Amino acid sequence: MSKFYGGEALAQAVERAYASGQTDYSLEPLVLEDENGKAVGKIKDGDHVIFCCRRGEREIELTEAFTDPAFKHFPREYMKNLEFVIMTMYHEKFKDLPIAFAPERVQRPLAQVISEAGLRQFHCSESEKFAHVTFFFNGGYNQPFPGEKDVCIPSPKGIPFDQKPELSLPAVAEKVKEAADEGYDFIVTNFANGDVIGHTQNTQAKLVAASVISKYVDEVAHYAKDKGYIVAVTADHGNIEALYTKDGKPHGAHTTNLVPFIILDPLGREIKLRDGRLGDVAPTVLDILGLKKPEAMSGSSLLETECLKGNKMMLIILDGWGFGTHDEGDGIFMADTPGWDALLADYPNSKLRASGEDVGLKDGKTGNSEAGHNNLGAGRIVAQDDVRMDSAIKDGSFKTNPVFLHAVEGARKDGSALHLLAYLTEKSSHGCIDYPLMITEMAEGVDNVYLHIIFDGRSTEPGSAPAMLRDLDKKLESIGRGVVVDGIGRGIALDRDGNYAKIEKAYREMVYGDGTRYR
Repeated sequence: MSKFYGGEALAQAVERAYASGQTDYSLEPLVLEDENGKAVGKIKDGDHVIFCCRRGEREIELTEAFTDPAFKHFPREYMKNLEFVIMTMYHEKFKDLPIAFAPERVQRPLAQVISEAGLRQFHCSESEKFAHVTFFFNGGYNQPFPGEKDVCIPSPKGIPFDQKPELSLPAVAEKVKEAADEGYDFIVTNFANGDVIGHTQNTQAKLVAASVISKYVDEVAHYAKDKGYIVAVTADHGNIEALYTKDGKPHGAHTTNLVPFIILDPLGREIKLRDGRLGDVAPTVLDILGLKKPEAMSGSSLLETECLKGNKMMLIILDGWGFGTHDEGDGIFMADTPGWDALLADYPNSKLRASGEDVGLKDGKTGNSEAGHNNLGAGRIVAQDDVRMDSAIKDGSFKTNPVFLHAVEGARKDGSALHLLAYLTEKSSHGCIDYPLMITEMAEGVDNVYLHIIFDGRSTEPGSAPAMLRDLDKKLESIGRGVVVDGIGRGIALDRDGNYAKIEKAYREMVYGDGTRYR
């Protein structure tokens, strides 16, 4: 296999899967076999694995399957001598794993400041976005702060999300209203539909989702307002407002659009707001609650009115809900959204920057849910993983990262395999194909470098995987090592909804060679 790089073979297998109706996001396992019918490049005990994804919530379950000695979700043999490297700390439970880019926690995020003041707070969303109102919003702290209650509503299971565009929003809305009845001092919730449905190619489902969001944001905001809450409505980034790409195809990715910030005051006071960025929201919440902003919060209150003080506040975050073009290409404009339209017309509002350098990403890069919630809760611009990693690539420190070097040297020294779980995209908040390519370049002297492909289907154009695999082949050829040995869709390998049947498919593909075989 020394001159066989595998990209072309997998590209042809993907094209056959397309012909059967599969899509990149949900591609079932595809496994390379040799001339004897044996699966190539399977992970075994004593090998070295680098998970080349940089986010958090979507990487947790697969990491558990490989590293948790007490894992019980499906049968598997624990590999106690497997070195499993993660790019960033996906969860506190992995703090003892080798972490290439260990995170710096946000100092005194909003939730901690509220907790230190002795106030009670309530964080709620459905499971698709639960990590965002907890781990990310709380600055990388996975455990609730004292006085904080976290409630997760299960997202729909067993059906494509675009077949149920309302998702679990009705149940989330009820829980949030119950929290208002209980009088929590601060409530934060995420309405997931704009992002989850916005990522699909189903235009009609997007219009339904926008209508559902309009109904429930209007309902919940006014319910809380009637209970004496000052209510703020905002978003973490844009998505569902963009229905089509420039060439008229369905748009399924995040945008760089501005997002709203609306204030509802139960006392009806005159309020003036300025425009700003997501990192200004936490200082605004503290301003309203009458709490002192910590020095680490470099953001500033969006209020230009000093009189707006209240004992209780609710923050509603509409995931993937930006200001669009206000024409037939705008999903929010084209949907039936009387509740949303009334909020904008009747209450003070401003616009927030939610992408690029304003949220700690590269200049011009679209926002994402992790960066958005991180900035919303931190009260400042928080440098995101892609910026830190890009800086490491530019200054050369990526290739001298001691965690990578340890894995490479281990494989070289004992003659074992180096496995790279490679995300097939050029730009995504989950990762980039450049990461495994650079590690492959570092792996001089390692006889067996295997790439296990995770297809994107979100930040990539639909149907683009074969071309990307052929390009990957050329790059591996120029390096002179590395073999693409299998592939699986992100919707299976990177599940975040506790659907371990999906994770089992990914695990068995990479370890046992289960899947549709190709040569």
